[in-house]
Amino acid sequence: MDFPLTVRPARAEDATRMARVHVRCWQETYRGLMPDAVLDDPGLPAARERFWTAVLTDERYRGNRTAVAQRGDRLIGIAMSVPPLDGAVQWVRQLSVLYVVAAAHGTGAGRALLRAVIEPAEPAALWVADPNPRAQRFYRKHGFVADGATQTEDGVREIRMVRAAGSRRR
Repeated sequence: MDFPLTVRPARAEDATRMARVHVRCWQETYRGLMPDAVLDDPGLPAARERFWTAVLTDERYRGNRTAVAQRGDRLIGIAMSVPPLDGAVQWVRQLSVLYVVAAAHGTGAGRALLRAVIEPAEPAALWVADPNPRAQRFYRKHGFVADGATQTEDGVREIRMVRAAGSRRR
């Protein structure tokens, strides 16, 4: 039986499953871009679980928007946006996490998660691995364009993509 896609706000009791999805997606997405020692670190799931527990329970993160996608009781994706880290920017939200397990790519889960954490009319920004052509195509489809900024995070080169208010999105 194929269960319908459900996207909802994340809850504290989701932290363990969110951590599993986060680690799995890192392993599926960043193998070859990030050192295997990081991706296969036996402590990574526990570290991600601590991260998500804090995000979902600590008052410091109340400005975050966090969502999960599931089919039945199976979590297949996670997303989080945060207020901008720099007050001098032109966007009102920054996408910091959007992962969907590879088996669920192309099912609409990514689009639904993006809309759950960033309103369609909100100007926004994100950092995406480079190279990561699939993710970059996804974000372009949703109105984001590379603005020329780059950084290296966890040994992975990233480019910044931004979306102005009212940009064309599907």
